[in-house]
Amino acid sequence: MPKQRRAASRSPSRPAAKKSRSGSRVSSAVKARSPKLAKPPAKPPAKRPASAKVVRRPVPSRVSSAKRGTPSGKLEKAQKPVTTAAQATPAANEPPAPPTPPRRPAFYEALAIYETGVRALQRHDFEAAANSLRSVIQGYPGERELVERARLYLQVCERETSRRPSGPQTPTEWVYAATVALNAGDVEAALGHLGRALERAPESDHAHYIMSVALVDKGEPSMALVHLRQAIALNPDNKSVALNDPDLAALQGLEAFHRVLETADEALAPKTKARR
Repeated sequence: MPKQRRAASRSPSRPAAKKSRSGSRVSSAVKARSPKLAKPPAKPPAKRPASAKVVRRPVPSRVSSAKRGTPSGKLEKAQKPVTTAAQATPAANEPPAPPTPPRRPAFYEALAIYETGVRALQRHDFEAAANSLRSVIQGYPGERELVERARLYLQVCERETSRRPSGPQTPTEWVYAATVALNAGDVEAALGHLGRALERAPESDHAHYIMSVALVDKGEPSMALVHLRQAIALNPDNKSVALNDPDLAALQGLEAFHRVLETADEALAPKTKARR
């Protein structure tokens, strides 16, 4: 009897415990009672590398509609100027400017005449300046720049000559007019100007000398020697001028010419003695 009780007491009321893989014995009842296991925690977010920089965009400041002038009060996004590729690239791709064409020989001829007129204008010789400027305008119409300048200076010359009385008014102006007439080949006009000059200034050695030149051109050497003698008597420097003057070449081969020079020396001798 006692042996049976031991067997009964040994008979378990619970199922035999099973061995787990780890070797510990866990009963099925314990497994049934144990709560469900919680899910594994989520993985933490991956850390960014230290080299990566975080770019923060600037938050636009809120401006009232009264300041911005917008009726709705909404902020308007600032529009950045758009630069096109043509504006960004430099003008290196543009073709070079064509070279200036070389000047024609006519330009330099017109320039020389123009400069002659400007120099005459600076000397207040308005008639000579006007003649040079007119030749530029009439002879070189293709040179537009020079023609325009010549027209402006020509207006100045015409305005100044209109203020002056027509024709020479003094002995010096008549002698100058006679010289211009001789250069133009007008001997009669030169003789007329010189006659008026000698009427006003009979002691003008320059007028007598130019009169001798005009008479040589006319073909009157005897009268030319008379005025030459008077010119040397008034101014002895005219003697050396007459010896080398090509305008008096027709007289230089005559004996009367040399006698005029000798008499001029004799007339000057007593004057030099008196000065001593």
